[in-house]
Amino acid sequence: MTRVAAIDCGTNSVRLLVADVSADGVLSDVERRMEIVRLGEGVDKTGRLSPEALERTFTAMRGYAKLIRDHDASRVRVVATSATRDAANRADFTGGVREIFGVGPEVVTGSEEAHLSFLGATASLGDVEPPVLVLDIGGGSTEFVLGTADVDSAISVDIGCVRMTERHLAAGVTPETVAATVADIDAALDRVSAAVPVARARTLIGLAGSVTTVAGIALDLPAYDPERIHGSRVPAARVHEVSQWLLDLTYEQRAAIPVMHPGRVDVIGAGALILDRVMSRFGFAEVAVSEHDILDGIALSLRP
Repeated sequence: MTRVAAIDCGTNSVRLLVADVSADGVLSDVERRMEIVRLGEGVDKTGRLSPEALERTFTAMRGYAKLIRDHDASRVRVVATSATRDAANRADFTGGVREIFGVGPEVVTGSEEAHLSFLGATASLGDVEPPVLVLDIGGGSTEFVLGTADVDSAISVDIGCVRMTERHLAAGVTPETVAATVADIDAALDRVSAAVPVARARTLIGLAGSVTTVAGIALDLPAYDPERIHGSRVPAARVHEVSQWLLDLTYEQRAAIPVMHPGRVDVIGAGALILDRVMSRFGFAEVAVSEHDILDGIALSLRP
């Protein structure tokens, strides 16, 4: 067994997994952490990472670096995704990360992000009917990955929950702003259709905070419970119901939902809407929910 540390720095959150990984790809968690840092705040508009967002991210990472030292992880991999790919000043980010961890972040392509998401999602979900479509709804982008034992085709499109909120819903949720969001999502799904033969998929696997939060609401959980959420299956009608309900709530009402992380309150409506539109457009009757995602894929990539 090798003790490894994986850090996933996305548009909305930065996450850590310290785990023991065997040569045959079995992960045993030692520590999982997640902080909402909103690294991608304003990137869609300005094209730059703000000093405030960088400092929030570095503060979380300094705490992670201490945990990695405390747990004596021998291999470390830091992966950064959509917001960092898009930023003109990403060198400010990469320099700060190298100073904290002693290794530079890999600003991965959408294709590599898709591969890591597929690896993490399919490693522990159990018996699902292939081919599967892995749907990873992030803050800045969403990945669609079709495969059986490995990736057959994939695409990353810029319709994450933070990006859609900032672009359309930040000023208020109205019929007009929701319609504009839907139009933006549907245009991206046109690109997905052209790149990935989605009709081949027999199972939809949904990843990341928007999907797991919708699942927690659909299951009517009294608190966020990853063990109950992982492997759950949510019907399309229930996803649609939850999506519309979230868009109708005030900020305060969303914040009071038992499974809601405080950092997702303002962006969950857009994230749920992306999931709803994907299932409607491609005719999926249900989504299988995975708590394991790109973070697990990063850790598995470090196996001996």
